[in-house]
Amino acid sequence: MADAALTQSTPPTLLVLGDSLSAEYGLAKGSGWVALLEQRLLQEKHAVKVVNASISGDTTSGGLARLPALLQQHAPAVVVIELGANDALRGLPLEMTRKNLRAMAQLARSARARVLLLGMQVPPNYGPDYAQQFAASFATVAKEQKTALVPFFLKDVADAPNAADLFQSDRIHPTAAAHPVLLNNVWAGLKRLLP
Repeated sequence: MADAALTQSTPPTLLVLGDSLSAEYGLAKGSGWVALLEQRLLQEKHAVKVVNASISGDTTSGGLARLPALLQQHAPAVVVIELGANDALRGLPLEMTRKNLRAMAQLARSARARVLLLGMQVPPNYGPDYAQQFAASFATVAKEQKTALVPFFLKDVADAPNAADLFQSDRIHPTAAAHPVLLNNVWAGLKRLLP
């Protein structure tokens, strides 16, 4: 009986597995979209514990290697996967990225977590074919694995009329001003998955 009471009082966990876009790269602590998500969950009275397991520079291979231990440690109810941009920046094979995303979704679903995949796009200088296939990879995996999908995580940031103002000087990482927009993009796909 005590175990049942303990389980009820422990809030479910939401795990964010991402790269620098979720790890507050170049931002003041607490100003990234994951920190803003924690605030929104509180405001909307969702008792959910957020674990941000994002590492700047991480690839889908790195995320896949780290995920089993994170699933075991946190037993999340929801897993948000925000990986793939660094694969593209390094020119890694698209099939490898898809395979890793697929494996992460399978692992999370096997651990009884709901999965949200955050889709990415790459600049056109990679060539239209690569860019198109890269963007399509996320939708393909989400459909195959029956996961939720945000088609383009950087929507209304990278494609905004004032996009240059929404990125840090490296032109890769969004500024703090862009992170509420990123949160809105995530929230659209996430709210239906919340326990």
